[in-house]
Amino acid sequence: MDDFLDEFYPELTLETDDIIMTIAVKKDYSKIEDLDERKEEFIKDLKEFIKEFEETPESDDFMRYYDDLH
Repeated sequence: MDDFLDEFYPELTLETDDIIMTIAVKKDYSKIEDLDERKEEFIKDLKEFIKEFEETPESDDFMRYYDDLH
């Protein structure tokens, strides 16, 4: 499935000490010519994505995963 998505969307893996997240980027940022503006738009969209996820039932379900570990 990942190979299928690679043909349509570029993927980016973000990693910190606590989280590894691979995302497929659907938006075409190539229309923003200035690199700094393009980066700013991507970061804005990433923050909006996280905020939207925070408000979904799936985010609660995900956190409930840790309830089953104890």
